[in-house]
Amino acid sequence: GVLSNISSITDLGGFDPVWLFIVVGGVMFILGFAGCIGALRENTALLKFDAFTVKRIREHLGANPAVRLHRRKTAVAFKLTAGILAFAFKDWIKDQLNFFINNNVKAYRDDIDLQNLIDFAQDYWSCCGAHGPNDWNLNIYFNCTEMNPSRERCGVPFSCCVKDPAEDVLNTQCGYDVRLQVELDQQKYIYTKGCVGQFEKWLQDNLIVVAGIFVGIALLQIFGICLAQNLVSDIKAVKANW
Repeated sequence: GVLSNISSITDLGGFDPVWLFIVVGGVMFILGFAGCIGALRENTALLKFDAFTVKRIREHLGANPAVRLHRRKTAVAFKLTAGILAFAFKDWIKDQLNFFINNNVKAYRDDIDLQNLIDFAQDYWSCCGAHGPNDWNLNIYFNCTEMNPSRERCGVPFSCCVKDPAEDVLNTQCGYDVRLQVELDQQKYIYTKGCVGQFEKWLQDNLIVVAGIFVGIALLQIFGICLAQNLVSDIKAVKANW
């Protein structure tokens, strides 16, 4: 249900994210099945298929330096987390994040799943809106127009509020009327940095970890190819003595 809601407010041309999981799962199953059964049954055809497919994927990704970054993004989408996706193709992720947050701001009160998602993002990255608190003018409940009868007029969601360690109970009304104040005063009560900028900062802070995971996955792939090819050689050597 969450994936269906996300697909309705993303700039993916109606593409349903569920299909990505189905395709990825199918490819992983086929490769895993070929390698596992090939080793158990000592089937050289399956082992060669497994090693050849993984090797060809790696060669294809590194064949042309001009498109390596774009193809690396595709490989990462199949194997790693969203953080690594952002590392490989940061600008595209930045545009998608900006589009997603702005659309979710508009639909904030319309869907509880998306509301929880934007609250989590703002709380986790200590941010408010895509580029700042004024992005909440896009929402009919939070905008500052004089015709807005909402009690939340010129406010922000509670997830934008700077947390007070002394408070045991969450104050869901902490963002009321806060944007009526000047920006310097707003900083005392809410986060004034946008989530897009905070996301970029998070990527930079975790760059070594993200790159390390990417290299680790690549080494595991190479190790699997070597094992498969070594087993094929052993099987051929045994058959040669029959």
